Order: sequence, then structure tokens, then C-alpha cells
Amino acid sequence: MKIIKTTLIATFAAVLLASTAMAGPWRWTGNQRNTYGWQLMTPQERTEHQLKLRSFTEYNACKEYADEHHKQMEERAKEKGIAMPLIKRNPCDMMKAKGMLK
Repeated sequence: MKIIKTTLIATFAAVLLASTAMAGPWRWTGNQRNTYGWQLMTPQERTEHQLKLRSFTEYNACKEYADEHHKQMEERAKEKGIAMPLIKRNPCDMMKAKGMLK
């Protein structure tokens, strides 16, 4: 049952991402290369994180959320004994550079 639920969530996320990609201008898309803590998140958390980041219009609010997300992922990693990369990419910087944030 858990595998079915996970598959459904992943499928929903893929459909959502595909539909938003075709909907218009560039949008930030999270993946294992640009999302800090990707491996520590469930598929549902990844989708929610991506939607939350896309909801921001102001850089400072986005940055505050991203910083909090990084702290949460560091706590999870510590609990699991996983070393996290020292470099933390800030998706808000890229979104601002693309004109998505003020």
C-alpha cells in the first residue's frame, strides 16, 4: 500500500511539473542537484517545497523560508548521521535573477 501511495504522489508531482512547465515562462524546478536535503525529503515534501518556493513574490520572504528549510534538512541529516554538502544553493537567488522575485 505504501508503494502505491508513493507512486501516486510521484506521478501527481510529475504531471504537475509537466503542466506548469508548459504553462508559460521559466519556473524554478527542484531536483536532487539544486534542492538542499532532497534525499531527506519524501516525494510529497518535495512537491510541497517546490510549490511553496514558487508562491513567493518577495525575495526576503523566499530567503527566510529557504534558510529555515536548510536548517530543517541539517537537523534531519544530523539525526540520520548523514553529512550534508557545505555549499547550499539558494533557489531565491536564481528566481530573483530570472525576474520572478522583487
